[in-house]
Amino acid sequence: MSLHDDAVAVLKGHDTGGDAQQEELRLRYLDHLAARPDGMWKACGEGHLTASALIVDPGRERVLLTLHRKLGMWLQMGGHCEPGDPTLAAAALREATEESGIPGLTLVAARDGVPGPVRLDRHPIPAPCHWHLDVQYAALAPAGATARISDESLDVRWFGYAEVAEVADDSVVRLLERARAAL
Repeated sequence: MSLHDDAVAVLKGHDTGGDAQQEELRLRYLDHLAARPDGMWKACGEGHLTASALIVDPGRERVLLTLHRKLGMWLQMGGHCEPGDPTLAAAALREATEESGIPGLTLVAARDGVPGPVRLDRHPIPAPCHWHLDVQYAALAPAGATARISDESLDVRWFGYAEVAEVADDSVVRLLERARAAL
């Protein structure tokens, strides 16, 4: 199965929990992939799917965010899919591991014990591409996890659940809400 096929399967099976905006995004993502065989890749000028993961330490009620080097914003870990990624979940886990430096992350199971997205987020990006169609997961940090700053970050830092709204934008706050609900 190709990464494109996996993305279609994941999105077809994604439960939006009755959220009309999330359902609209799910259908928009599926339309995008149906119209664009290259819709997984950065080279797709109309936009492309990305995979991200919010790293959660539920025992200490905190999340790990990265201060994105290019955007100067506190965000979850994530980014572009790569040809070697077998699945969207694998892409999200790879990105989270690379950007956090934390080995042993595990994705939260969305249903039937299978890791799945907790949220979708579509946001504009600078040209030449126009949109990131982000498929967002939640990842559990192992006990005693220590993060490190990657080349893509200015900083990484743990924030208590209540602190996230003070440092991050609404999309990260909504992702935290959905991640906590999935836990």
